[in-house]
Amino acid sequence: MTLDYRWLYDTVRKRFDSDEAMEAFLPKALTAEELKRKGDDRYLSAMSQRVFQAGMQHSMVDAKWPVFEEVFEGFAPEAMASLGAGEIEGYMKDARIIRHRVKLQSIPKNARFILDIRQETGGSFGEFIADWPGADIIGLWRVLGKRGTRLGGRSAPGFLRLAGKDTFFLTSDVVARLTAAGVIDHEPGSQRDLQTVQDAFNQLQQDSGRPLCQLSSLLALSINPTF
Repeated sequence: MTLDYRWLYDTVRKRFDSDEAMEAFLPKALTAEELKRKGDDRYLSAMSQRVFQAGMQHSMVDAKWPVFEEVFEGFAPEAMASLGAGEIEGYMKDARIIRHRVKLQSIPKNARFILDIRQETGGSFGEFIADWPGADIIGLWRVLGKRGTRLGGRSAPGFLRLAGKDTFFLTSDVVARLTAAGVIDHEPGSQRDLQTVQDAFNQLQQDSGRPLCQLSSLLALSINPTF
């Protein structure tokens, strides 16, 4: 079969009691203006949260995150960029947070990444994220993976999802649907593979007018209806 939006919609719609129920279930992305209004501390917080989620139970990290916000005083990039080895060692003794040295070390590094983007663009990091076109979201993944710390692989779209930026997410169910549709024949890893996936999402978006995050969810639900 081909990756046809009408088939995708009809297949998933059957699993909900109503149009309203399906629409309420699908994720929502923030608008460009909403992304720009967010402070850069919120982006550093989301980056850090995603870094800690990797390889850990997300619900456990999420439950602790209000304490992280308190301990790191709101994740202001200017303050966090100056954290040194002594401060990190101090955090390693704080039983209120998850004490993982390498992940803690990512906080000042990602703070400096945010400040570098601000200096290069002359605007906020939120503006940088908001203005990046969804038709090349894999390009933003690439920037995050190369210039951010511990933001490669699934952590790039994971961070963007936490921050509210529209992105698709290559879960095993999404990959299974793309494979069944003949878009790909293996787990996408290379930039060429990811471009093929991006092109498929761009076509679905053109056909549907839906954000990438909703198309991603529809693809997953077409494989696994459990929710």
